[in-house]
Amino acid sequence: MEDVKKAFDSAAEQYDALRRYIIPDMDGFYGAAVWAADWPADDPCVLDIGAGTGLLSALILGKFPRATLTLLDISDRMLDVARRRFSGSDRVRYVVADYSREEIPGKYDIVCSALSIHHLEHADKKRLFEKVFGILSPGGVFVNADQVEAPSEWLSRKYRDYWNSHLVKARIDPGELEAAVARRETLDRNAPLLDQMRWLGEAGFSGVDVVYKNRTFCVFVGKKEV
Repeated sequence: MEDVKKAFDSAAEQYDALRRYIIPDMDGFYGAAVWAADWPADDPCVLDIGAGTGLLSALILGKFPRATLTLLDISDRMLDVARRRFSGSDRVRYVVADYSREEIPGKYDIVCSALSIHHLEHADKKRLFEKVFGILSPGGVFVNADQVEAPSEWLSRKYRDYWNSHLVKARIDPGELEAAVARRETLDRNAPLLDQMRWLGEAGFSGVDVVYKNRTFCVFVGKKEV
């Protein structure tokens, strides 16, 4: 994860501006994650894993204005951008930690993540899902908006071709695009969607399902039943 930290420390200031150009159908992707974040009261306790600049947290706070949020990330520079985003808010706290290795304290009603967990090795993903189940309140949900691997080599190539055709149209600095592609090629450890859904079930989650999918970009959820 040290390589991930270095890469995203260096990309922190440009990250939000680049994201819309790099992610196909970004609004649909994030919108599905926010839609899936569910709690019966309007003041859930929310943990955003790999929160980065706080984009997903900001959207969750828009849905639940009385929520309290914990933003957890290995990159302190990414969280510095989040601190500016939420400047003046007393509903947000920040934790700099390697969530793949360190324990995650507290209890949460909603645990969410966007474009972070795919950087973990597969065994670490599985262990993280188990940790998330343990820190969720009964009735809580886990929402993971992330990249997934295709189940076959030929489909994986088609996924990559689709994504590359989107990147070709990106109206951003060529150097920044090159850096983003380099992060993809060196840091991504995408796991097949069906494997991850199975791991969630093995961790104890019920109702595991996919609420959004656009080739490699996927939002899948699970609930900790009461």
